[in-house]
Amino acid sequence: MTRTSQRFNTMVAASVASLMTAGPELAFAQNTPAAPAARSNTTAAEPVVGMWVTANGFIRLELLPDGRYDEARGARRSAYRGRYEVRGPRLHFIDDSGFTATGVITGGVLSVGGDDFRRE
Repeated sequence: MTRTSQRFNTMVAASVASLMTAGPELAFAQNTPAAPAARSNTTAAEPVVGMWVTANGFIRLELLPDGRYDEARGARRSAYRGRYEVRGPRLHFIDDSGFTATGVITGGVLSVGGDDFRRE
């Protein structure tokens, strides 16, 4: 093993260790096929499963009953896929690539990263 690959392996191990101790939101966000689909510590005040759409219809976010989501953008189907976890009015999204986001449902509107979605 070269010094560069040893350094890389050390950096990766440190990053994984910091994620594992960061808290439950990041700890289960490992990008592995064996990771659990979605966990629900509490139930949302409003149902979350179904199609959510921005006002202009550009982003369509389908929340599936198995804790997975599929997001389409414009003509691009399945632009982003991943899993979500419901914690009260909050939803925690973890893209299959490892990107994370948090949304909140208030008055029938799901707000995620500056975008507002309504049920279709």
